[in-house]
Amino acid sequence: MTQPPPSPMTVPKFRALKGEERKITMLTAYDYPTARMLDEAGLDGILVGDSLGMVVQGKPNTLGVTLEHMIYHAEMVCRGAQRALVVVDMPFPTYHLGPQKAIEVAARILQETGCAAVKLEGGANRADIISALTEANIPVMGHCGLMPHSVHMQGGFRLQRDEDQLLRDALAIQQAGAFSMVIECVPDALAEKVSAALEIPTIGIGAGPGCDGQILVVHDLLGYTLGYQPKFVKRYADLQFIVKDAVEQYQQEVKQGVFPEPRKSKVPPPHNSSGMPRTLQTSR
Repeated sequence: MTQPPPSPMTVPKFRALKGEERKITMLTAYDYPTARMLDEAGLDGILVGDSLGMVVQGKPNTLGVTLEHMIYHAEMVCRGAQRALVVVDMPFPTYHLGPQKAIEVAARILQETGCAAVKLEGGANRADIISALTEANIPVMGHCGLMPHSVHMQGGFRLQRDEDQLLRDALAIQQAGAFSMVIECVPDALAEKVSAALEIPTIGIGAGPGCDGQILVVHDLLGYTLGYQPKFVKRYADLQFIVKDAVEQYQQEVKQGVFPEPRKSKVPPPHNSSGMPRTLQTSR
């Protein structure tokens, strides 16, 4: 007897994973086929990250990603993900312009993509925005530690070590109503300490095994990232080699006349005996 498909992940279910022994699994996705494959693999959540600016668009950071970019990619991902919780990044500077503007932007993301939640960067300095969004019934995932939107203020993509600041930010994010948060590029012991102090799940990236779950950029995991790759990344495949090898083999076979192979069955002529174009006929 076949097992029924697992029910879709919801925000309350995701939050409740904090109390379970197993870890939470998330990856990024930016298109339909990737989202569908990740969803079928059983991930708890998929993040449509503005990291697409770097891994898809080839930009040096995420600051150039627009709201239209995020909606375009997130809509595809939501069509591909039938079970995993889909969270979408609010791009810079859409949540820096006040609570009302943030609500308008987040509402548009939910309406036009079908996602379940939005994510925004910042700690105590963004608590009012998170609170306004949750009061408007828009679920929010927080993000503290290294914050890519602050890359210039932080002097680059650097490990964040200020324990007092991180604890203050994490508690403010929780108090404001976020259902979970990403902790990025923080020393392992500090990330574990923060996770233990919170009632909501923490999702680590470059923050060690002490978080309640983990997330990676899918291109990094699959070995599909061109250029710099963070030290904390573990490659589970090498798609660069596979793709390059496949393309080289294709070129070789085309040049040598090996591909395509001669057809084994006759192809009907494009016109019938009367000289008129042949049309497809359907049974009645």
